[in-house]
Amino acid sequence: MELRSVEELMDLLYACRAERPGGGPADPHGHALRTAALLRRRRPADKELQVAGLVSPVGRLLWPGDGPARTADAVRPLLGARVARLVARRAHPGAGAHDDDLVSLRQADDEARTADFDAGVLEDWRTVLELTAARNARLGLVD
Repeated sequence: MELRSVEELMDLLYACRAERPGGGPADPHGHALRTAALLRRRRPADKELQVAGLVSPVGRLLWPGDGPARTADAVRPLLGARVARLVARRAHPGAGAHDDDLVSLRQADDEARTADFDAGVLEDWRTVLELTAARNARLGLVD
């Protein structure tokens, strides 16, 4: 499956919320929002890194037990190669030990498991997703 629009991606992210109503530490939707919010605080200019933190629950929803690589494949056409690479490598602890972006993503991911703060709502991220998709589309036309 390839995601072709931000609307499709938003629908899937909203479906992740419905997967475990009520939130809690195992809530993939809340965890993704907290991860993205932490990355926004630490690296406000790096929208692709923030988006990589946000989209991770999509794979678990579509392919339980087989998430990161397939999530990366699904988001690559819409969000680009960098987001896909970060999503795919995020789950492999030994990979990318010297990649600052991957280290930041993993740290935010770990912290989001125990952090307790209001990370906002998914709709807050629509514009960031649209900007990232538009940038990727422009780059795709040039390459």
